[in-house]
Amino acid sequence: MILVTGATGHLGSAVVSHLLKNTAANNVVAFARDENKANHLTEKGIEVRIGTYDDMSSLNLAMKGIEKLLLISGNGPTRLQQHKNVVDAAKKAGIRHIIFTSVALKDMKTAAIRSLMGDLYQAEDYIKESGLTYTLLRNTLYTGATPLFGGEKVIKTGINLPSGNGKVPFALRREMGEAAANALLQSGHENKTYELTAADLYSYKDVADALSALSGKTVTYTDADPVTFPNKLKEFGLPEIVVLLITGFSADVKNHQFEIVTKDLERLLGRKPASLKESLKEVFNL
Repeated sequence: MILVTGATGHLGSAVVSHLLKNTAANNVVAFARDENKANHLTEKGIEVRIGTYDDMSSLNLAMKGIEKLLLISGNGPTRLQQHKNVVDAAKKAGIRHIIFTSVALKDMKTAAIRSLMGDLYQAEDYIKESGLTYTLLRNTLYTGATPLFGGEKVIKTGINLPSGNGKVPFALRREMGEAAANALLQSGHENKTYELTAADLYSYKDVADALSALSGKTVTYTDADPVTFPNKLKEFGLPEIVVLLITGFSADVKNHQFEIVTKDLERLLGRKPASLKESLKEVFNL
C-alpha cells in the first residue's frame, strides 16, 4: 500500500487524484490532520489515518502495512524534527521506499531563502543516512504562486517584484503531484534525486507578457526596489512569514538561483509539462 502524507493539501490532493486514476482506492492510505477535511477521501474508498508529524504514536499507526511513503514537506519552525519523526517511523515499520518533496535551487548555501528552506536539504541528508530506499523530488517554483507573489489582482495592477531579470522554470503544482504519483507507482526511481522543472526559463516580464496575451489587457512588470519592498508588503497587512517568503524567493529569482532546467518532470509525466501560457491560463482561469 501507498501512504500519502499531507493528503488534503494542494499537492497531496493532486497526488491522490492521479493515484486513483491508476490504482485501486484500497491501495492508497491518506495521512491527514483533520478528519473533516478528509471526508471526501473516505467517500472515495481511501482509508484515512489521522495524526501529525509531531505525534509519534499516530505516525507509527499510520505506517502499518505500508510499502511506499510520500512525505510531503511540512511547514513551521520545527519542520526538520517533524520530518525526522516521519523517517524514523518509516524505518521502524520497515517501509520499502520513501519519496520526499523538496525545493530545486542552484546553491542553498547562498540562497536568500536558506533560513526558510535549508532544512529541506537537511531532511534529504537524514533520509539518505537512514538507509531507506528513497526518491527526492526537488520542485521548482509553482506557477500557482504567481497570485501570492504578484497579488490576486495582478492582471489589473501588474507584477511588482524585486526579481530583476532572473528567470524560473515555472511548473504547475498539479503536474508535480502527477509526477510524484508516478514515482510512487513505477519502479526505476530508487535512490535518485529529481529536479522537477518546466522545459524553459521565464522571467516575471515573460509572465506579464503572457498574461497580457491571455487577458487582452496590458499587464506590466516593475522591478521593485528591494529595500522598500518589504515595508510595502507589511503595509498590505501581510504576516511577517509571508513577507520573508516573498522577498526571499524574489531575491533568489533575481540572483538566478532557480535557473535550473531538466527533463526530470517530463520523464515522470511521460510528456512535456505545460507551457507558461497553458499554466497561467489554468491558474488565472483565463
